Amino acid sequence: MLIVGINGSPKKEGNTAFLVREGLAAAAATGAETALIQVTEAMADQKIPYCTQCSNPCQGACSRHNRLGEAYDLLRRADGVLLGSPVYFGSVSAQLKAFWDKSRILRKEKALLNVVGAGVTVGGARFGGQETTIKALFDMMLIQGMMIVGDGFIEADCGHQGGCGQAPASGDEFAIQRVRLTGRRLAEVAAATASLRQHRG
Repeated sequence: MLIVGINGSPKKEGNTAFLVREGLAAAAATGAETALIQVTEAMADQKIPYCTQCSNPCQGACSRHNRLGEAYDLLRRADGVLLGSPVYFGSVSAQLKAFWDKSRILRKEKALLNVVGAGVTVGGARFGGQETTIKALFDMMLIQGMMIVGDGFIEADCGHQGGCGQAPASGDEFAIQRVRLTGRRLAEVAAATASLRQHRG
């Protein structure tokens, strides 16, 4: 069972990265293998840093033999994805959006079909656009055919939509607990739905 965290922040050691790592640690505690993708690193060698729909259907030219391709290869193996972004004007970061837009090749391959997804986001204020951002994360995952997990009810209160934190995230105990529960629930649901991903061979 592989759970992949994605830090969609331009800051490799910022608030989003902190919470994604907390979620991955909780998934690892269930026995899952975990890995972290830093979007800025995956996109670092892209000549054009956004999708131009250079082919339709997508041929994956932008992710051949480079860092983006390595990141996508990791996602091709993922059973669960914890997708994280800071709040930028009420939505996801440009870096994460560009990374995901270029993943059209994964959609063509159905590589993320029935992979379990969850979201985490951090804003500068308690009501700083976290829920609109997390819904944008969900839309991105749903278009890949992923299955979204949210609240696990009283015994596993992940937050209604997922982990929503306030900067500085390391001091937001409520968000830390929510994202730990999210990571655990992500791993549990991924394990329970493994048979739905047999099409990936």
